[in-house]
Order: sequence, then C-alpha cells, then structure tokens
Amino acid sequence: MKSNKRIIPKSQIKLQNILQRLLKEPILYTEFFELLEKASDTIYENPELEFELLISNGLPLDFDDKYVFLRTTKTLINEQVFCIVDIETNGGSAKKGYQIIELGAVKYKNGEIIDKFDSLVYAKEIPPYVQEVTKITPNMLENAPRLEKVLQDFKIFLGDDVFVAHDIKFDYTFISDSFEKYNLGKLLNRKLCTIDLTKRTIQSEKYGLSSLKEVLNINVDNHHRAYYDALTTAIVFQKSLENIDKNKIKTVEELINFSKSDNIINNQQKKD
Repeated sequence: MKSNKRIIPKSQIKLQNILQRLLKEPILYTEFFELLEKASDTIYENPELEFELLISNGLPLDFDDKYVFLRTTKTLINEQVFCIVDIETNGGSAKKGYQIIELGAVKYKNGEIIDKFDSLVYAKEIPPYVQEVTKITPNMLENAPRLEKVLQDFKIFLGDDVFVAHDIKFDYTFISDSFEKYNLGKLLNRKLCTIDLTKRTIQSEKYGLSSLKEVLNINVDNHHRAYYDALTTAIVFQKSLENIDKNKIKTVEELINFSKSDNIINNQQKKD
C-alpha cells in the first residue's frame, strides 16, 4: 500500500527550523549563515547566495550589524503592506496539470488600497462548471497573456509583502506550485488567512466570502472573479483589523499568530 504522507526534504525541514528560530529572536549574522550553509543543498553552495534567494522568494529577511531578523516581527500592522490575492483556476491543483485562468490582487496598507493587479490568463480549456461559476469563457482568454508572463509580473508585484487570501492554503499553494513549474522559485512570503482571522474577529454563522459580504454589507459585484474577490477580501480584512485588540496585537507576526489562536468567536460563545 502506498502512503499519502508527503515527504519533506531535509533541507526544507532545516529551513523551517531556522524560520521558527527567527520568529522567536534574531540570529547572530555569522551563526545564521552557518545554519543556512548546513540547511542548503538545493541551488547554491554559497550561503550568501542562498540568503539572496530566500529574499527573492519573498521571505522578509533583514539584518543590522550583528543580527539577521524577520522584519514582520518588528513591523507594526499599519506600516506593513499586505498583498491580498485571489485566483480562478480550471482545476484543483497545479501539480496535476491545472492552471490559473485569472489572477487578481490588491495591495493594502493602513486602511488604503495602494496598488492593484488584475489579469486573465490564456488557457486552452475551461471545464463547463468553471465557466458557469466564474463566467469566464474560452473566448475571453484567447488574447490573454500566457501564464508564465503573468506569474513573472505577479512575482514582481508581490515582492516580500505579506500574502493574504480567503482560504490561504489553496491560493498560496497553487501560486507557489505554479512558480516552481516555471522556475520562478517557491513562495516564502509570510501569509495570513482571512477565514482564520474573521473567525476570531467577526460574528457570523458562516465564513465564506459570500456570507461575509452579506454580514458586513459589502457592495462589490462579480463574485468568483479574481480581482473583485481580492477587493472584497481586502474590505473583510480591514473590518477584522478594526476589531482586534490593538494594545495586545501590534506587529505583523502578532497578527498572524492571533489568526491561528484558540480565540474563535463561536467557540467562546459555546463555552459561555
């Protein structure tokens, strides 16, 4: 019998260990490169080049005279740029040959939308059920840019911003797998799921995007189109930020940790 358990490369486990350490404390510059040299067996033998690769893949590393640290452990929420992303696809997994057919994103900082990304993507086939849900037809994609070009442009747009999505596991994994397919690296951006965050900040019976639009009276049309769902998610994100305890949750990493905490509203009400 074959096991469905995913095998994680040792180098990736070591990198995760370094990340966990950075989430707790800065690491001495010299020690960091020693750890990186032991962890890296992928592209470069030179740890300095591996460091640059991590940065190019979105990990918000920074350093001073002595220490390497994650900027998100020090950056205040209102100083951080959050890239809020949504995709439409013609199937469930990039590793199974499916692809993105539309990619939309907005950059959010301190209550304002400061930039946007919106592109259809050429694809040969769109299953009927996808066409029905998204209203995207093959004719709409005939002159759209190829996936590789859209991914290249989006990687530049994203930079090392915090990646935010409503169902982070799907969007983040699909885009990361697509990046790897075209040798664009692996997503290492810090990430936050608005489903998780809203469960801790907004009272609702359901936490799908359409349900939250009703609860919060969000008037954005074109549901299941990437840019408009990203815009809706940005509004949901802002509403969530308005409901957090700003005396306890100040930095980006504190916000990410809170989104994964046990403080789920519906669970608390059941206890009461």
